[in-house]
Amino acid sequence: MAAIAAGPRHSAACRGDGKALATGARGQAEPDVSAWSTIGAVAAGNVHTAANTGKSHTVGLKADGTVVATGWNGDGQCEVQAWSGITAIAAGWRRTLGVLANGAVIATGRNAEGQCDVHGWRRVAAVSCGDWHSVAVCVDGTVLATGNNRRRQCDVGDWREIVAVSAGYLHTVGLRTDGAVLTAGGSGAGECYTAPWPKVTAIAAGSRHTVALLPDGTVRAVGADSHGQCEVQDWRNIIAIAAGSLHTLGLREDGTVVAVGSNAHGQCDVEEWRDVRTPR
Repeated sequence: MAAIAAGPRHSAACRGDGKALATGARGQAEPDVSAWSTIGAVAAGNVHTAANTGKSHTVGLKADGTVVATGWNGDGQCEVQAWSGITAIAAGWRRTLGVLANGAVIATGRNAEGQCDVHGWRRVAAVSCGDWHSVAVCVDGTVLATGNNRRRQCDVGDWREIVAVSAGYLHTVGLRTDGAVLTAGGSGAGECYTAPWPKVTAIAAGSRHTVALLPDGTVRAVGADSHGQCEVQDWRNIIAIAAGSLHTLGLREDGTVVAVGSNAHGQCDVEEWRDVRTPR
């Protein structure tokens, strides 16, 4: 369950008391989460890099399995009010995915590239949304993908023993049970240069960068670093990570959050956040 999420111009989190936090995207609706309650996970939509509209959305999974959403709804990506029995969520460019308790997946929003063609997916444990593609890890450790595959970001059919996946702009990252990281696709920015990494416990794919959490609470990052989004080498005591278009978030053991990268819209203004964690 994601306690923190990073979008293109905003960041979101859930607190131990089930309240939601958000910052950034000044003047937009996606940070409007103050009325949410009993939130157990958050997801932040991203923005297609080549056509940055400045519009996005935020999604929250409630303790009762229902879903709330706020922000830009141009393609129906916020039409989640009828969803129930949801165990996991993901938000991408103009779409939202939900995993049902029976392992099936539902989707709403843009499907021009086939990124919402998930209705035949079964036994899914978690999902992730890139800009144009959607990825899922199944309970048996295999991976499913649908949508745009122009950089082979959906070529994950032979992956095995996967425990987590994350989708970026043109790449996909998978975490294996032994802590190894697998990658597919790539924009050429170096976001898939993960081979030297030691054992990893969590992964996050930004638009053109990839972030990894190590067992000792330190963090590694590769790929585009135009705004310092990969400057995570000094972080310590991190227990969760999230990657947006141009920024990176880290959740500390004490429930505070650190951020690096672009702060042009206030997306890194997380210094005052406290008690950020998945509610028990």
